[in-house]
Amino acid sequence: MVNLIKSTILIITAGLLSACEFKLFDPKGPIAETQMDLIIMTTLIMLIIVIPTTIMGVWFPRRYRKGNTNHEYKPEWEHSNKIEFFVWAIPVVIIVILSYYTYVTSHSLDPRKPIESDNKPLVVQVVAMDWKWLFIYPEYEIATVNELAIPVDTPIEFLVTSDTVMNSFFIPNLGSQIYAMSGMENRVNLMATEPGTYKGFSSNYSGFGFSGMKFEAHASDDETFLAWVDKVKGSSNPLDEKQLATLQVKTRDVKPMFYSSVNPLLFSEIIEKYAGALNGR
Repeated sequence: MVNLIKSTILIITAGLLSACEFKLFDPKGPIAETQMDLIIMTTLIMLIIVIPTTIMGVWFPRRYRKGNTNHEYKPEWEHSNKIEFFVWAIPVVIIVILSYYTYVTSHSLDPRKPIESDNKPLVVQVVAMDWKWLFIYPEYEIATVNELAIPVDTPIEFLVTSDTVMNSFFIPNLGSQIYAMSGMENRVNLMATEPGTYKGFSSNYSGFGFSGMKFEAHASDDETFLAWVDKVKGSSNPLDEKQLATLQVKTRDVKPMFYSSVNPLLFSEIIEKYAGALNGR
C-alpha cells in the first residue's frame, strides 16, 4: 500500500512538471549563467538548515513519543549550551555568507552595468504597449512588434519604457528582468552566447491581454542578423503617426510586425509624453 502511494505521488508530480520549462536553469548568456549559479548556491546553503530541520521534525516526535521507554526521562531539563551554540551559530554563519554574496552580486549583476566584450554594443529601445512589445533599432532606423533579433556574442543595451501601465521586460534564458514604466527609462544589458530562439514576455500583470504579451528573441550570427535587418527594411511599412496610433489601441495576441523606418526620436517622445504630465502635477 505504501509503495502504491509513493508511486502515485511520483506519477502525479512528473505529470505536473512535464509541461514546465526551467528556462532559468538553461542559461544562454553570461548574466543568466551567473544568476543560475547564484540561485543554486543560495539554495544549497539554505538546505544546511532545511534538511536537518526536516529530519528532526520526524525524528524528535518518534524518539520522545509517550510510548518510547528506551531513553532516560528528564522532566527538569531546560538548557544545553551545545544546542544553544548550534542553534545560533549556524544561522549566523549562513546569514553572513548570504549577505556577502548578496552584496557582491548586487553590483556585479547590476542591470545597468555594461557587459565587457570586444564587440560594440547594440542599442535596442523597448516600449511596452497594450498588449504588445515595440522594439526600435535606432542604429538601423527600423522597428518591430513582438519579434526581436540580436547578434550572438554582442552586448545588447536595452533601453526600456512604457506607453501604458507598468510592465516587466524579461527573457529568462538571457537573464535579468527590468520594469517598464511610463515617463522613465530603465536599462538592462544582456548578451546571448548561443544561437537560438528564446521566449520573452511581460512578467508583471497589466490587464486582460497580459497572457498574450509575448515575443520571440532570435539570436544568430552577424550575417543572419544583418539579413534580418534587410528583410525588415524591405517591408516598405514605415512606422508613421497613423501606424503608431494603431499600435496604441488595446489589442491582444498580436502577431509580429515589421516597420521599415521609424522616427529616431520616437522613444524619447514617448518618455517625455508621460514625464511632462508627471512634472506638471
